[in-house]
Amino acid sequence: MSDSIDLTQMTEAEAANRLMRLAREIARHNRLYHDQDQPEITDAAYDALIRENNALEAGFPQLVRPDSPNAQVGAAPTSGLKKVQHAVRMMSLDNGFSDEDIAEFIARVRRFLALPDGEPVALTAEPKIDGLSCSLRYEKGELRLAATRGDGTTGEDVTANVRTISDIPDRLTGENLPDLFEIRGEVYMAKADFVALNQRLLAEADEPEKARQFANPRNAAAGSLRQKDPSVTASRPLRFLAHGWGEASSLPAETQLGVMQAIANWGLPVSDMLTCVDSLDALIAHYRGIEAARADLPFDIDGVVYKVDRLDWQQRLGFVAKAPRWAIAHKFPAERAQTTLEAIDIQVGRTGKLTPVGRLTPVTVGGVVVSNVTLHNADEIERLGVRPGDRIVVQRAGDVIPQVVDNLTRNEERAPFIFPNHCPVCGSEAVREEGEVDIRCTGGLICGAQRFERLRHFVSRGALDIEGLGEKTIQEFLDLGWITEPADIFRLKQHRAALLGKEGWKEKSIDNLLAAIEAKRRPDAARLLFGLGIRHIGAVTARDLLKRYTSLPGIRALGQDIIALRDSSTAAEGEEETRFRNRLDKAIAEMIGVENVGSAVGHALADFFHEPHNREVWDDLLSEVSPPDYVVETTASEVTGKTVVFTGKLETMSRDEAKAQAERLGAKAAGSVSAKTDLVVAGPGAGSKLKQAAALGIPVIDEAAWAEIVKAAG
Repeated sequence: MSDSIDLTQMTEAEAANRLMRLAREIARHNRLYHDQDQPEITDAAYDALIRENNALEAGFPQLVRPDSPNAQVGAAPTSGLKKVQHAVRMMSLDNGFSDEDIAEFIARVRRFLALPDGEPVALTAEPKIDGLSCSLRYEKGELRLAATRGDGTTGEDVTANVRTISDIPDRLTGENLPDLFEIRGEVYMAKADFVALNQRLLAEADEPEKARQFANPRNAAAGSLRQKDPSVTASRPLRFLAHGWGEASSLPAETQLGVMQAIANWGLPVSDMLTCVDSLDALIAHYRGIEAARADLPFDIDGVVYKVDRLDWQQRLGFVAKAPRWAIAHKFPAERAQTTLEAIDIQVGRTGKLTPVGRLTPVTVGGVVVSNVTLHNADEIERLGVRPGDRIVVQRAGDVIPQVVDNLTRNEERAPFIFPNHCPVCGSEAVREEGEVDIRCTGGLICGAQRFERLRHFVSRGALDIEGLGEKTIQEFLDLGWITEPADIFRLKQHRAALLGKEGWKEKSIDNLLAAIEAKRRPDAARLLFGLGIRHIGAVTARDLLKRYTSLPGIRALGQDIIALRDSSTAAEGEEETRFRNRLDKAIAEMIGVENVGSAVGHALADFFHEPHNREVWDDLLSEVSPPDYVVETTASEVTGKTVVFTGKLETMSRDEAKAQAERLGAKAAGSVSAKTDLVVAGPGAGSKLKQAAALGIPVIDEAAWAEIVKAAG
């Protein structure tokens, strides 16, 4: 979802659902970044999630959650280090991404303080260093405790480790020191030291290919500071830069700049780019100067932090849930560099998705060498107009994920890159469905790139449910070359003697596995169809299709009929492509003749059976198993002949099980509420469907009442 979401098009239920997902997703990324030091997304992508959450909370204030990201700071520590409580919470900062954002920040300060138009607002400005936040507690000038930020309230005791950092004195210098003063700042690793550390770890490793290598200086600093053994921290070149304070028995000055100068006089490093200005123009000029010097600084930074200089104003401004009103981080745009796109390779994922990967002339961006970059899909290649040999601009937003942002040689005469229409792994057709950007291999079970995932799905609980064939066992049999397609599972008995000699296998476990396989020689036809992993055919759709077509040969005949319909269909004279496609889709849906099963399923069946390899896999499998015709046995009940909708979270059964129960009782399980709905079963978290039921006067029961209906039917 984009930053500029249209709240007018969103229902309250949709907003609540999205806020729930955002809270979980942002919390997960907080844990990865703050606690595990292994971020998965860019700073820019993270910031976009925060902005979307903020927009939703502003538009639906009644839906603000107790676990809102705006009430959280960092992530709770989970390492083995001792936990400590912060006397004064270590806050986060709000972000600004443009000059206009900073102008609005100053305007908010002025409005909050009710300042007259002519009164200036003095602000300090300093680089926002990309390190690990740390608080140093000095009592009567002696370092007594050092702690990481953690979740802002609880951090980790890293005192012993901090004592090994030369920038941090055990005792403050100077006279008239406060009895208690917490100095806060960032533990970081300089760029040159980071490179040297990775080189040393590589040289010291017995097996260089398995050597520990840090992804970036921030991860290196975090991993080094949070060691259980201080001697490991001592061997790592960590530094410290102070940027503020926490609990204090007294303050040495009445301004931010004055206190920071005192901290520097006490012996702690403070940025030599820290300054104080009283106009927006001067503030932005300082920002531009730091941005220009960014690449040459000895450490990584990702923006500039502004703070209201007067401490009495800071006190009046106070805090919001997780950030002070008197400070903001002005973030930099992502770093960029130019290089050459040498080649475009196509990778095939476990679900058959074809992903283009650009191979680059290695280039350093943000302190990291980049040699590969994802090009996402065929549309992105077309949008950028990239071809091997092009000069491109690469960006590493947040120093995590490389991406191409510009093609500098788009206009040069060179043949365009042709995205393949066949899978580079198995040679099967690669197709793009209507309305989708991804191109997928139709090879399915015969494609080496998809084989493990497809076989895992085939034996899973919702499909054939073969006990004993877990992921580890499937991978072992794949590596041995004993299984490559589903039919091979039913031929595993020929490998019994060889398996008996393998580690972890005994006669009983082998016999149990082979017996479990033999028990599936006459599988449920719907489970088998679902297990084949044909796109868009889930467990419910498989049952719906077999209710009408009764057998797997009937399903194959349907697929062949749709192929013939597609091949024979042509656009009428003057008919637009979109109109022709809609007409064809309607004809396919009518041919299928199953309610709630549309043309997407029909196209998926046709794509599957159009591929010769898939037909071979299908025939081979049916030579080993004999699924009986599909018959739905129903039991008379009070819901027989009625339409039932399940909504909300079901706590004693899965949604699929509930729908299967409804079908067994002669009811139809629908996915949406309409005037044709006879009953709604609502669990916790039911939203818009519950409101629709109330508006239409449809009876609503809970899960317990549904269980009584099922029980009464016997």
